[in-house]
Amino acid sequence: MTTREEIVALDRAHVWHPYSAIDEHEARDPLVIRSARGAWLEDANGKKYIDGNSSWWVASLGHGHPRLQRALAKQAAELDHVSLAGTTHEPATLLAKELLEVVPSNLKHVFYTDNGSGAVEVALRIAAQAWAQMGKPEKTRFVALDGAYHGDTLGAASLGGIEIFKKAFAGLALECLRAPFPEPNAYERAFQAMADLLRREGDAIAAVVVEPIVQGASGMRIYEPRFLRDLRKACDDAGVFLIIDEVFAGYGRTGKMWAFEHASVTPDILCIGKTFTSIIPMAATLVTSRIYDAFRGGKDRALQYGHTFCGNPIGAALAREVLAIFREEKIVAQAVEKSHVIARAFDRIAKVDGVIRVRHIGMIGAADLEPTREAGYLDPIGWRVYDEGLKRGAYLRPLGNTVYVAPPLTIAVEDLEELLAILEASISAAR
Repeated sequence: MTTREEIVALDRAHVWHPYSAIDEHEARDPLVIRSARGAWLEDANGKKYIDGNSSWWVASLGHGHPRLQRALAKQAAELDHVSLAGTTHEPATLLAKELLEVVPSNLKHVFYTDNGSGAVEVALRIAAQAWAQMGKPEKTRFVALDGAYHGDTLGAASLGGIEIFKKAFAGLALECLRAPFPEPNAYERAFQAMADLLRREGDAIAAVVVEPIVQGASGMRIYEPRFLRDLRKACDDAGVFLIIDEVFAGYGRTGKMWAFEHASVTPDILCIGKTFTSIIPMAATLVTSRIYDAFRGGKDRALQYGHTFCGNPIGAALAREVLAIFREEKIVAQAVEKSHVIARAFDRIAKVDGVIRVRHIGMIGAADLEPTREAGYLDPIGWRVYDEGLKRGAYLRPLGNTVYVAPPLTIAVEDLEELLAILEASISAAR
């Protein structure tokens, strides 16, 4: 077996890490993970850590779920890969049917892609091309909240409103109109600004793209469902598509299968990913028949987009098993029960010295800390909490001066309580 020292040496020599300053990464002693099971990660020294963020919000069913491992092995033995270009197969077709059974009835068609960014990317292309083929080629603009995060491909990144993620691509992005960044307790102003944009410029807008109820990467910012209901009406009045990005918030994370259910709205286009397979990269974009039918009429009207692993049989089999586990093991109900544990803990954390504000919904809890320099992704206070968390046995990746938990929905209550106690102690120790 490769030693920990050999792994670190190879990593520093050859591996480029996401969202990481190279010099800082090379100066740190990295966490080397050997295995994972349930809500726990184990490093090369045998130390265990509670996975406080579901490994970037993917492992909602925990690591090593036996049903997913069996589904992966079974499908790999039967059909591991075939392109979806001119072919089809059972896992992709059954998955589409089963997905459409758990989303609003207006959504009728499923486009598969490789990841959440890709699901949003194709949603933008679908929206713009659909309008052009419905006789409104002038509808090419998009609207998003400032502070939004919708992925890292160029189109998806164009929607993003987190400055550090987009500044390197200034001048290359799609045209996106933005509502003002919603500071705490200021969502009413932000959503009103979007409604005003739709009234003034709806003839040129293809779609509004929004994270429902909670903006994840911008700091787990939570807004009231009424704002999403108002936005749905504003889109209808302006004749604009509403694209809802459930890549993070979907699959029970907020206490409902889909976060938009809190507002009782339906999207025109729905983007899902992360928990979608819980193991490998795959995602989907769901659309209405009105949008799908805009692509009929010949080869020149086809959607000229597709990924190599679009509809991959292994991914589709896993996604089907994820849906079955959610249904048969009542995962969302489990999440609702555990959400009260998170709520009580963050009520306590609100009283810790240095905590400015807290918020929680479902299996998400977040705390903003008094910044040491300037609030945002570059403030080091969150990383101090991260380091303190590692000492105590928890993996708590921060969002700048925001620290949060978004653990597996299947985490045992005693493990969840331990995670929350570690977070509270780590905040106190980091000040």
